[in-house]
Amino acid sequence: MIPLLVIATAQLMLVLDDSIVNIALPSIQQDLGVTAAHLPWVVNAYILAFGALLLLGGRIGDLWGRRRTLQLGIAIFVIASLAGGLGQNVAMLIVARAVQGLGAALTAPNALALITTTFSVRKMRDLALSLYGAMSALGIVVGLLLGGILTDTLDWRWVFFINIPIGLLTLLGSRTLAAADRHQGRVGALGAVLGTGGMVALVYAITRFGEDGFTDSVALLLLGAAVALLVVFTFTQARSSSPLLPLSLFKDRNRSGSYLTMLLVAIGPMGTFYVITLYLQQVLHYSPLRTGIAWLPFAAGLVVGAGTAPKLLLRFAPRFVASVGALLSAAAAFGFSAITVDTNYWLHLAPAMFVLALGFGLSVLALTQAAVYRVDPDKAGIASALLNSAQQIGVALGLAVLAGVAAAVTARPQDVDLGTRDALVAGYSTALTVAAGILIAAAVLALTTLSARPASGESASEPSAAKRTARN
Repeated sequence: MIPLLVIATAQLMLVLDDSIVNIALPSIQQDLGVTAAHLPWVVNAYILAFGALLLLGGRIGDLWGRRRTLQLGIAIFVIASLAGGLGQNVAMLIVARAVQGLGAALTAPNALALITTTFSVRKMRDLALSLYGAMSALGIVVGLLLGGILTDTLDWRWVFFINIPIGLLTLLGSRTLAAADRHQGRVGALGAVLGTGGMVALVYAITRFGEDGFTDSVALLLLGAAVALLVVFTFTQARSSSPLLPLSLFKDRNRSGSYLTMLLVAIGPMGTFYVITLYLQQVLHYSPLRTGIAWLPFAAGLVVGAGTAPKLLLRFAPRFVASVGALLSAAAAFGFSAITVDTNYWLHLAPAMFVLALGFGLSVLALTQAAVYRVDPDKAGIASALLNSAQQIGVALGLAVLAGVAAAVTARPQDVDLGTRDALVAGYSTALTVAAGILIAAAVLALTTLSARPASGESASEPSAAKRTARN
């Protein structure tokens, strides 16, 4: 049971850091005198390093040992959290956040891969995946709550210090995880440079689009550079005897479909989460703490979804569970699109939050199972890293796309004339309709690409099973 808690807590800590710092930004800006231009980098530095280094972190775990890599990642994350809490200026804070991202990139894919090597019994493996999937989204809600409480009652520095006891306990418990998982091979320098460079450019381009719109020239240049680097990276991997990213992973349509579907699934619910959070604060005038509390139905939906998914996956194929989950989230996003300036929380918002999370929990677990079950042991880390990368990029895209749509609609003359709150609602409503459309596309993609048979009770990392999966 301890290994299960260790993996779940590690994932919670990493995702929590995505949202907990957002709540503290106004206090950080005031205390350190941070300019408006530099303030977004307190968040972006973490997202950029985390998203860009995931592939490298997953492959290092495959070759060097997943437990050791996870322990190194947690140690780096704890040290960086201490540095962030002690930060005396914005430069020190941004560097600390980037180092946190490095620690997260070493930890996240190996925590997921360790599920496949630590838990050989199907029931325990499904339970571990349920907790992992729940923590992937639950951490955002916990971050909102905890960020508001710590900032209001103590000081913004505690949004960093809180990671230290959590990280140290996780590090202590990590000794119970499976250790014999090193494999032959090497991390090619050229592949590492091209892959990491391409991911840096891609994630940075997405964050720029979110901040400055889709016509930003720097973001467009970065996107072009990302495409060029990743194309060259793919060619080098195809010729490499020890690739950073084994392209054989994509020969399995089930696994490739899980990555693409995860990208869309992350765009919809996480983008919706962002838009409704803005709506609660800017239209309904909720405080940050009340906003966090308002999202508790989302947390409840995740618990129900993560608890129900393993039972459904024993009887139904991943394609059906993932597509039903995506359609539930699409229905919730479409329901959200009917918001007005005085929408009732209990009758409208709370039920939609629950359904959004219920669908997200179902689809994420089905996609995680499709991505990491029956993968060769020496590729479990990189397979997990690809899923994490799809989710991180999806979250960033969700924020950029839905924020961009909302801002464009709000700025239209006919909407501006409505008044500030009405104009904001018009923008948010349109963005939420787009989110619903993306989730419907995710459901179709899951239905057409994922396996049509329930996963067997075999070991998640059994090589012979990996070969049979390719025929699904």
